[in-house]
Amino acid sequence: MSHSYFCPCPRGLEAALAEELGEIAQQSKTLKVHNQVPGGVHCSGELTDSYLVNLHSRIASRVLLRIAHASYTNENDIYDLALAQEWEDWFSVHHTIRVDVTAVKSPLKSLEFTTLKIKDAICDRFRDQFSERPSVDTKAPDMRIVGFLDARNFTLYLDTSGEALFKRGWRLETGDAPLRENLAAGLLRVSGWKPGMVLFDPMCGSGTILAEAAQMVAGIPPGARRAFAFEKFHDFNQAQWLAIKGNIKPNPLPTVPTIFGSDISGDMIVMTRNNLNKAGIQFEVPLKQIEAQEVKPPSDTPGIILTNPPYGERIGVRGDSTIETDEQANAFFAAFSTTLKQRFAGWKVFLFSADLGLPKMLRLKESRKTPFFNGALECRLFRFDMVAGFNRREEAKPKA
Repeated sequence: MSHSYFCPCPRGLEAALAEELGEIAQQSKTLKVHNQVPGGVHCSGELTDSYLVNLHSRIASRVLLRIAHASYTNENDIYDLALAQEWEDWFSVHHTIRVDVTAVKSPLKSLEFTTLKIKDAICDRFRDQFSERPSVDTKAPDMRIVGFLDARNFTLYLDTSGEALFKRGWRLETGDAPLRENLAAGLLRVSGWKPGMVLFDPMCGSGTILAEAAQMVAGIPPGARRAFAFEKFHDFNQAQWLAIKGNIKPNPLPTVPTIFGSDISGDMIVMTRNNLNKAGIQFEVPLKQIEAQEVKPPSDTPGIILTNPPYGERIGVRGDSTIETDEQANAFFAAFSTTLKQRFAGWKVFLFSADLGLPKMLRLKESRKTPFFNGALECRLFRFDMVAGFNRREEAKPKA
């Protein structure tokens, strides 16, 4: 039986996710990728295709299975639609549930009340049939039900993922303002980086970008170290799931390092190394404690710099939590810019930041800027092509 799925992702990564899903679909005869919409990608396939996407997608936030879709005028219409669904075919009364609702241009006044109506409908359905109702668990539910409202239509989804997919199961600890794993993976794809190319993150923090890249090099799927909600479904096909995981083919370990990281904080370097170990990385990823302004190319071959520069309290000295001033930030980025111009000719530099004035602080002219959202925070991925002597934003002034 074919099902419709919606795979949400960080806004700005829809095209990257569609491309990735197309690659995953090459492993399946039934998985089809459909249209992109703001915030995600629609696809369809067998139930086992959701296993495949959950295991292999680095960019999707979840894999949502569509249960019902209809027009509505009020909350009672939504209650009736939720009540009519055969939830008992998917999970039992002993599973805990959580309901979440999002909306775009919905005329309904309260999403909380709508969420309550869906929860009531599911519980009433079970009570009518089994004289029992499932319990609600908002922190670690067995089953997540997701509702989406637009101006006229309502869609009900059952989440096949469970915990959000950016939670890979390897992260031991994080620094301040860690980058989510699926956003880091999306930035790697948008930058054009591929395994075998040189990658350097000079402000690596807890190592999210490095770990995502290293798992790609190793051929470790992002979902290899975690559990999923679909494993609790009534018709979970364990044999098929084991077969899908059995098809994982690790890549040969590289003999020469191509992924490099550094950070101002020794604690962050330790954290990154621990996270890489937990992520199953069994090859060398050289890490160095050094200020970003002082770095040198870690490879004779020019490659890609991809980093999420610090901002706010993250700009300090040796990990100090000194609150930065504009003057500190300007001095930091001016020095970092000089390092890039003097030492990294031939490199492509990608800086991901919520500070839209970053090129001005660097005194560099970006060759491209791609809009993204990190949660609700509007960000840009700035690309700078480092060609020696020609990167200054300002024109050389004519001599008097």
